[in-house]
Amino acid sequence: MSEVNYPEGTPAAPPAAPAPPAAGAPVAATNPGRTLGIVAFILAFFLQLFGLILGIVALVQSRNAGYKNPLAVWAIILSIVLPIIGIILAIVIGFGAVNALCDGQAPGVYETTTGSTVTCP
Repeated sequence: MSEVNYPEGTPAAPPAAPAPPAAGAPVAATNPGRTLGIVAFILAFFLQLFGLILGIVALVQSRNAGYKNPLAVWAIILSIVLPIIGIILAIVIGFGAVNALCDGQAPGVYETTTGSTVTCP
């Protein structure tokens, strides 16, 4: 083989390209709060307090990394709205139960079989 002579100051070979990651190698997450936002969104339906806390943490992590996290925002919204709806429904159903006890009764105060009293208008 013949040897190639390069002029002075010329690199002998171009720099090597970086090797691709091996199959199965972990890839760094681009949005650090994405997975936590998904978990918070799911918990917002069942355990609102945990959904709210995790949603806030996920949103802060994503914003600090410069990303948007709509699932974390929805988790926060749902964690606030769903308990309010639950309280309103409990009040409405409670009044409906009292009205059902008073159907056909004359106005007055009545004692139930459990020992509590109901005032019928």
